[in-house]
Amino acid sequence: MSDRYPIALDDLLKLLVKHEGSDLHLRANEPPIFRVHGDLRRTNFPPFEPGQIKEIVYGIMGPERIARFERDLECDLAYAIKGLARFRVNVFKQQNAVGAVMRLIPIRVQSLDELGLPPVLKEVAMLPRGLVLVTGPTGSGKSTTLAAMINHINENKPVHIITIEDPIEFVHQDKVAAVNQREVDMDTHTFAEGLRHVMRQNPDVILVGEMRDNETMQLAITAAETGHLVFSTVHTTDAAQTIDRIVDVFEPERQEQIRLQLGITLQAVISMTLLPRIDRPGRVPAFEIMLATPAIRNMIRESKTHQIPGAIQTGADLGMQTLDGNLLELYRSGVISYEMALSKSSNPAEFAARAGADRPVEELMGAAPGEL
Repeated sequence: MSDRYPIALDDLLKLLVKHEGSDLHLRANEPPIFRVHGDLRRTNFPPFEPGQIKEIVYGIMGPERIARFERDLECDLAYAIKGLARFRVNVFKQQNAVGAVMRLIPIRVQSLDELGLPPVLKEVAMLPRGLVLVTGPTGSGKSTTLAAMINHINENKPVHIITIEDPIEFVHQDKVAAVNQREVDMDTHTFAEGLRHVMRQNPDVILVGEMRDNETMQLAITAAETGHLVFSTVHTTDAAQTIDRIVDVFEPERQEQIRLQLGITLQAVISMTLLPRIDRPGRVPAFEIMLATPAIRNMIRESKTHQIPGAIQTGADLGMQTLDGNLLELYRSGVISYEMALSKSSNPAEFAARAGADRPVEELMGAAPGEL
């Protein structure tokens, strides 16, 4: 066994929180690496020896998870430091050595207002039934947004909420609602297995941490179809791609039926990405929000998802917004840079044309007399 590493895991995680970091990366032959406001930063600690990382990570896993990790070479779990935070942990193998990434999950669930999220999300959270999807790449804030929406229901509606997560991230205490949280591999074997039995648990609201396969997708759609409000996540970048991705997971002979079911059950697709701010330290989310109007339901059923962006653009009065529209708003407000907005835009040429009509304030301030 290697000599112990000079700083304990809990102390590393306390430093991560102190420096407003979101992730801790542990890799053999590298020092600990923090992700702070979206950027990776190497610390000045000595590099880990492979045995040191294994000792640290195995120390938080327990015998059953260690056995599963040595069999599957992957493992997800949650780790908590009392009074500080919870962490979502992924343990993996790289170059035959153990590695891990630990994602910070604040102990307190922030409200939609505290996070500065679009007000329409409150209306979506209070829907009586249907399927609501929050989409985006890893680390884009999907879990935080979903936790805030579940929290809004918990504070305002006397319903039964069941979550199926891998692992449990934000912990919800009962407020107006009753909340049961189930963890894959601890409380149920798989997302699909948990969903298959959830109807016997008398739920009103169901959160499925991720729709990973067609069985989970089908069960989530069926749960929404039978009168439940179902939340889940997909790793897609916009509403049209999300719908196509779900349909494409199924066999060709079933795809028309899935489109029909989605056309009935889908209530909203909230696609998001996180961008570095320029007005102050930190990151800010940008959203595309699609609400399922009768016209959009028709587009889903008739396989005309390419028309959805246009429908979103004309649905602003209902609370819908395009990603490019939100990026332009953030740029004009001085929250994000033009270059960052352009890099995340879904239609860079059109975005450049719209943004080009604005002359940045700093340019105007520096203009000579007669140039304004």
